[in-house]
Formats: sequence, structure tokens, C-alpha cells
Amino acid sequence: MDLAYLRTHPEHLPTFLTHQRIRETPVSGGVCAASRLTLDDGASIFAKTWPSDPAPDGMFVAEAAGLAWLRSAGAVPVPEVLVALPSLLAMEWVQPGEPTRRAAEEFGRGLAGLHRSGADAFGAAMPGWIGPLPLDSTLTSGRWGPWFAERRLLPFVKTSADRGALSGDDVTLISQIIKTLEGYDESEPPSRIHGDLWPGNVLWAADGRAWLVDPAAQGGHRETDLATLALFGGTPFLDVILGAYQEVWPLAAGWRSRVPLHQLHLLLVHTAAFGGGYRGAVRAAADAVSLS
Repeated sequence: MDLAYLRTHPEHLPTFLTHQRIRETPVSGGVCAASRLTLDDGASIFAKTWPSDPAPDGMFVAEAAGLAWLRSAGAVPVPEVLVALPSLLAMEWVQPGEPTRRAAEEFGRGLAGLHRSGADAFGAAMPGWIGPLPLDSTLTSGRWGPWFAERRLLPFVKTSADRGALSGDDVTLISQIIKTLEGYDESEPPSRIHGDLWPGNVLWAADGRAWLVDPAAQGGHRETDLATLALFGGTPFLDVILGAYQEVWPLAAGWRSRVPLHQLHLLLVHTAAFGGGYRGAVRAAADAVSLS
């Protein structure tokens, strides 16, 4: 199987893998099992599967659609999807490299362009996933605050509480934040966002650019992407990224004070998916929101 054959017959990739007709090298893939596949013409592709069978319904198809949607903006490098099957996703291989200031500047400007390309509504055209969890992507044309409260905070508070990852006091505090969002005054239209933009989903590549990978692509608030870039130690050259971004599309006044609010969604995803180890981060963000 070479790249030309794969483009014509993507449905055959699982058969070639089952019969070990393709060289396969395991690589890091987050919650999925991932590998680098080397085809007969020497081309490499990145493939991932769910560790158990079957894969969550619609997960890879949704990710493929999100990658294509982000890529279509032509603003930030996004891998080309080659195979999108219910049990497998494969895309072009991007050779990892090192972060640089120049790449960060280009990424910041590109991210502003991506966000500015816009979305028709908050949410997405099909049911989504974020990490191992389903994501309510029901399209909503109303205000951002109630949508963020109902679709991005409330479901993950409930799941986190059900699994004992949050205390009763935590849930009470976050519930109060959710209530305040009902009247949140936010006039920006939906942006085209990555939706899961923690630092691990920025791939610093050998070609001197920063690529977007593993999205939960959706119409959302652009500040959400920027806020989550600061999580878990922060992406390299974050100040450079933000500075370049603001040169293209300045953020609204007070955006720094809203960072914990936007981070709260992804932190709650982590308590919902992975447990109480992330409770402290959730509580710190919620406390910061309540004091702002």
C-alpha cells in the first residue's frame, strides 16, 4: 500500500494492518492507541484507534470533520485527514520539532485568523467528543453565556460529582457561577475554535511551524482557546503567541480576568474523565471566577 492507493481506497487500511502488511511503530496518542505507519513508498502517516473494541460511536468521524473544518480556514497548519472510519483515524504525519519564537509568532497570528473565520453558531454540526467523553454540540444561536453554562460546564460538573471527583462545596460554588452566566453580557459572535487547546494539542513541528491536532472543533468563544493554552504549565512562548494574536485581532477589555472562567470547562472535563486528581485545579479556577 502506498499513499496514492490509500487515498483511493482508505477503507482497506484496517485490512492491511490486520495482516501486518504495513510497518507500524507505536507513538504517543493520549487516550487513544497511536502509531506511525510507513507505507511502501516510504510515506509516513499517523493513525490512531480506540484501545478497546468497539470505539465510541462517531468519535473518529467527528474528529475528522473537525480537522477538515479547521483546515479549511487556511489560517493554521492542520494535518490532512486520509482515513476516517468508525474504528480508525489516519492523517498525514507531522515530524515533531522544537518550539521557536518565530513559530510562536506565526501561530499567534494564524490562530487569530482561524478564530476570525467564524462559525454559524455555538456548537457543531454533529455530536462531538472531548478526550474520552461525549460533547453536546447542539447548535445554538443565542448568547454565549447561557450556552457555555448549559453545554460546557453543567454536564461535566454532574459527571465529576457522580464519580466523587468534586466535593459538595465545589459543586455549590460552580453552580453559582453557572447561574451568573445566564445574565452574562457577551456580544462577540461565535469564533471557529479548536475547543481542546491545552498545550499538548499544539504540535511544534520540524518544519518550523506549530500545528493544531486532536481538536474538539466547534463554534465557541475565542478566549476559550487562548485561556486553555495556559493550562498545565502553559505552552512555550505563550506571551509571544498572545502578543502576535492581539496584533491581528485585539481581545476585549478585561480578557485576562476571564481566563479562569474559560479554563473551567476543560478542567471539569478532566475531573469528569480522570477523577479527583484535578479537583484542586478546578477549585482554584472556580475560586478565581467567584472573586473576579
